[in-house]
Amino acid sequence: MNTRTTIMLALALMTTSVDSMAQDGSQRDTATFGAGCFWCVEAVFERLPGVISVTAGYTGGHRPNPTYEQVCTGTTGHAEVAQILFDPSKISYEKLLKVLWEAHDPTTLNRQGADTGTQYRSAIFYHSDAQKATAERSRAEAQKGFEDPIVTEITPLKLFYAAENYHQDYFRNNPNAPYCRFVIEPKLKKLKMP
Repeated sequence: MNTRTTIMLALALMTTSVDSMAQDGSQRDTATFGAGCFWCVEAVFERLPGVISVTAGYTGGHRPNPTYEQVCTGTTGHAEVAQILFDPSKISYEKLLKVLWEAHDPTTLNRQGADTGTQYRSAIFYHSDAQKATAERSRAEAQKGFEDPIVTEITPLKLFYAAENYHQDYFRNNPNAPYCRFVIEPKLKKLKMP
């Protein structure tokens, strides 16, 4: 078994342990959101108190073990997503959804800013029936703040594939990269995030 397969299996097991307890006694839950480029989504959510970790990756498609290059073609069916491990005693799933609606434009189909294609679609990949119900209520409530209809899909998470290592912590590791300076940094300022 290669390293990538081992990592993906470990992450798949993590996604099934919703509402589990960590060894230190803290609660753990997982959310998976698509909202354009995963570098932006990761940078937003990793700044929230109660978020333990954020993993950039791919889900929602039909190709197993996709690469970034394959996902960029728009033919794999996968979306770029951020998988968020959080402590629900410190931040709720509802709060994460509220931040999701504020952090991207959920009314543009398959597009966020200059990033276009199905891989940049707005999506909530739920891990449980409770998350599905919460996401549907949240979307209905968020719609009141948008003139155009929200096009965010709400779909069950099937398999999550972690993106290549160079995508992880991208903003933190590449703060002077043009995309970080001209796209991510202004987004964080708009959201009043350090």
